[in-house]
Amino acid sequence: MPAKVTLTITQGKSPGRQYTFDSRTTCIIGRSKDCNLQLPDDEDHRTISRYHCLLDINPPAIRVRDFGSRNGTYVNGQKIGQRQEHQTPEEGAKLEFTEYDLQDGDEIQLSNTVFVVSIETELKSLHIPDLISKKNHNNHQEQAPTQQKPNLLEHIKRLLGLAERGAPNLTAIRGYSIVQILGKGGFGEVYLAQHNQTGKFVAIKVMLPAVAANERAVQMFMRETENTKVLRHENVVKLLDYGYSDNIFFFTMEYCERGSVTDLIEQQGGRLSVDIAVPMILQVLTGLKYVHNAEIPNIKLGTGGFGKGRGLVHRDLKPSNLFLSNVNSKTIVKIGDYGLAKAFDFAGLSGQSLTGTKAGTPVLMCRQQLLNYKYVQPEVDVWAVAACLYVMLCGRYPRNFTGSDQFLAVLQNDPVPIRQRDASIPKRLAEVIDLALVEKPEIYFKSANELKQALLNLF
Repeated sequence: MPAKVTLTITQGKSPGRQYTFDSRTTCIIGRSKDCNLQLPDDEDHRTISRYHCLLDINPPAIRVRDFGSRNGTYVNGQKIGQRQEHQTPEEGAKLEFTEYDLQDGDEIQLSNTVFVVSIETELKSLHIPDLISKKNHNNHQEQAPTQQKPNLLEHIKRLLGLAERGAPNLTAIRGYSIVQILGKGGFGEVYLAQHNQTGKFVAIKVMLPAVAANERAVQMFMRETENTKVLRHENVVKLLDYGYSDNIFFFTMEYCERGSVTDLIEQQGGRLSVDIAVPMILQVLTGLKYVHNAEIPNIKLGTGGFGKGRGLVHRDLKPSNLFLSNVNSKTIVKIGDYGLAKAFDFAGLSGQSLTGTKAGTPVLMCRQQLLNYKYVQPEVDVWAVAACLYVMLCGRYPRNFTGSDQFLAVLQNDPVPIRQRDASIPKRLAEVIDLALVEKPEIYFKSANELKQALLNLF
């Protein structure tokens, strides 16, 4: 039986009410009507904020993040962020926590409402491997010693050697040699590799789970990866092959020799001109239209089973995931990492990747994605493409994040009209971008083609 997390109200207006989570999701608690777990907006709950706290859930793991609420979030009677009694003043001065990794039996208290956490694990529980260091967020138990992050380059080189000797499960990387590293991310690294016989270049992505992978998680991730492998479009990076060995996933992918849009922005001094940025975004929207409508062989259906379906949502579009290739002297933009981050996440291999130190900031996330994390629709990708165009043109993110919790800013701060960032951007183009970043009460452009046509109509 899969792991699951249950919250039970033991004190408050609805004692006995339960909320059960059996897959990767987020849950926002507060008085606002768009909270996933809405508490009454009455006099008894006035000390609870509209957006009070976030639960980052990846069963059996669950983390609570306070949004800087005036009256705080308490776990087992202690306010999150409050210095523990056994800490020295110096330690307290350095560490102000807003997150807490919850355990079975913990109590979360918001004003007069108390939730008890119940965690059911699989027979073979996931555990944090010794290879990965894990920062604990305000837990009261004794800390484990910090472990050094493994050298993934040495691991993949060893696997390449084993592949040459015919080792099973390594056919995806057989015959390749590492040339150089291309980049690093939260859970992996990307290398440029060359085939020893054909001379063809590929990118090899190596992903190391944050938790030890059990068989169910591996199979789930591989099934989702197989879905990604069927995508074949000029504006989507091809996933060529993949494998798993020694608790490491590896993938061979089409190599884009001109780097990413992020690289180009840096080369151009922090922003791109309209005549460079807009044609690139039109290519991205073309690729997005294809993937959102492509036939996918094995997706989870509403009935709970698996079968053919249509469309994949990327959920992590950003300039660093848009890659550039030169084809017949023409610059081709390709969407990279399609589905890998999402599949890795939902298979339970990423730990809590949304919050914490590995996630970075939600600077290109729309509020619908935070509110409806488990069931995001294609329009969140369309919003993200508009956000990418915003960054490309003015070198700044759509939202203001200064001085507030970054996730709370996603919920509360509207995107800033782009001409307030840069008045030189053409007015009609700015109007389309601003419309594309509308997210209340819903995202304005529902499909990639709608935004593409709106941009084409300008020229």
